[in-house]
Amino acid sequence: MGRRFILAIACVLSLAGKAAAGWYRVENYEGSIGSASVHLSLQRYDGFGSGITVEGSYFYDAKQRPIALYGKIDGSSLSLCEITDDKEFDRVLVVGSKTHVDTKGCPFSLEVGEDGATGSWNKGADKHPVTLKKVASLDDTGDLKLDGVVQIPFWAETATERFAGIYTKSDAGICMTKLQVINKKKSKVVQEIGFDDPDCNAGMLMTPIYMNVQKWVEGGKDVISVNFRGGGAGSMEDYGLSPKTGKYHKLEN
Repeated sequence: MGRRFILAIACVLSLAGKAAAGWYRVENYEGSIGSASVHLSLQRYDGFGSGITVEGSYFYDAKQRPIALYGKIDGSSLSLCEITDDKEFDRVLVVGSKTHVDTKGCPFSLEVGEDGATGSWNKGADKHPVTLKKVASLDDTGDLKLDGVVQIPFWAETATERFAGIYTKSDAGICMTKLQVINKKKSKVVQEIGFDDPDCNAGMLMTPIYMNVQKWVEGGKDVISVNFRGGGAGSMEDYGLSPKTGKYHKLEN
C-alpha cells in the first residue's frame, strides 16, 4: 500500500472529524504471555462500521518485532486479533473493512481493569496466560491527559529495526517529541530523531497512532516518513537511511 495513499486516507478522516476534538485514547501495558515478556499498546475508538473499537501494536521483548492488532471491547471484555500478512493489513487497517469484523477465534481474550488486564492467548494447540500492567496513557479527546512515559510502537519496521515515538505534553498540546530507531537484534536504541515542532504536530495526523511513521523503499534504500498534523491535509517528513553512517537523515522533499 503506497504511503501517499495512506496519507490520503488519513486526510479524509481528518477533514471528516471535529476540528476541535482530539483523536487519541491510548493505553500502554507491559507484562507477559506465558513466560515471554511483552509490551502492548492499544488505541480505543467509538467504533467503525466494521465493529472494530480497538487497534494496537505489541511485541515480544526478545524479538522486538511489532505485531498489528485489532479487535472489540465490550464492557471490560476485550478480544484482539493479530494481523497475519500485508493483504490483511491493507484490508482491515488501511482501507478499512466494509463488512462486520468477527473476532471469534482471535488469539487474545482479556478482561481489562483500571490498572491492567488478564486473560489468555490461544492459537491452535498453544494456550498461554496473559498478565499485563498499565504503565502509561494519553488522551487528547477532551482535557489533555498524559500519564507515565508514553512510547508508541509503530507498525513500521525494517529487517533490522523497529521505530518508537516518545510522546510528551506541553503548552502546545500532546505530540511526538522524538523518534527512536531500535535495533531489533540488540533490543537497543541506536538513534533518536528530535523534532523542531513548536506547534506540537509530529505524530498526530488523524490515523491510527501506530501509522504515524511509515516505511518504504526508494532506490533500494529504506526510507521512513513521519506524519504531521496541521493544515487539514497534514504533511510528511522523510528520512533516508545512509549506508555510510548507518543513520537516518532528513531528506529534502
